[in-house]
Amino acid sequence: MQAIVFNELHAPLQLATVAAPQPAADEVLIEVCRCGICGSDLHMTEDPAFSISPGSILGHEYSGRVVECGSEVDRLRVGDHVAVAPLRGCGQCVSCQLGEPAWCRAFSLQGGGFAQLATAKLHQCVVLPKGVGVAASALAEPLAVALHGVMRAGLQPGAKVLILGAGAIGLAVAFWARRLGAGAVVITDLADWQRERALLLGASDLLVNDADLAWRIPAQLGGPPDVVFECVGRPGLIAQAIEYVKPRGSVVILGLCTVTDSFTPFRALSKEVNLLTSAFFNHAEFCAAIDVLEGPYATPLALVSDTVTLAEMPKVFDALRHRTHQCKVLVAPQSA
Repeated sequence: MQAIVFNELHAPLQLATVAAPQPAADEVLIEVCRCGICGSDLHMTEDPAFSISPGSILGHEYSGRVVECGSEVDRLRVGDHVAVAPLRGCGQCVSCQLGEPAWCRAFSLQGGGFAQLATAKLHQCVVLPKGVGVAASALAEPLAVALHGVMRAGLQPGAKVLILGAGAIGLAVAFWARRLGAGAVVITDLADWQRERALLLGASDLLVNDADLAWRIPAQLGGPPDVVFECVGRPGLIAQAIEYVKPRGSVVILGLCTVTDSFTPFRALSKEVNLLTSAFFNHAEFCAAIDVLEGPYATPLALVSDTVTLAEMPKVFDALRHRTHQCKVLVAPQSA
């Protein structure tokens, strides 16, 4: 099969012909229809903290069609269209049975989606409702990540929400925050590229960072934010979020930062700020993310800025290291 292969840090990904994976007894083989390029994929190719082995196939935001079932698979059949949650557990422990495989002792984050074929365990697959297209459902994973962050915040109706970062996760947080009752949602970013998407997905406004940002935020929200979502993962942004949030407000950290960061604890303590972290999602949140993708005009489809072939993907992948108008780029492994 054709696949995109990681060879070494700071080196371009390569299109290669590799052996097709074989499903174990409790797995299915999936013909990958779409796989999203995630910011964490970019991190993995640059940061030794992730320990990605040469020859690995990345890609964890994927959906497709079941083409083979292992002997122990009893709730899926060949031809089923599925979205795949990349949270891989044993499938048998209490955490897995509760739909929380991220806390399974055997947990791993599964890649493999940047290829024509991939394997997944039964508990990772959700059969798509009739109204949800197999291509659209590749958005289920980032939407579930964003939903989990909003749920962690305990968002109250009418809340004033600030989101740092207009990437795919920040925009998806805006979608869920407004859908779940936020009164006003403001996003900040270094540039104005995602303004149209931000407004379409539910943001009240997108503010470009400048020297006046600290007073423009409460002016736009009608007061200091009740909740600040940090969706970038750069040093210094947690400290900024603490400054922006109201006393006894919440800061939710979704941004993936693998280097040392710092903030002054007294600033958080003096305001009694609730500092929360958010990683992954549960099965119910993944299913909820799939449900909002029903129909050809589902709002979250606005996240998709481009769809590329495997052959085009390495060049596009490298270009995503520099912020542009691109948002969520999907890879179509079956396209020529």
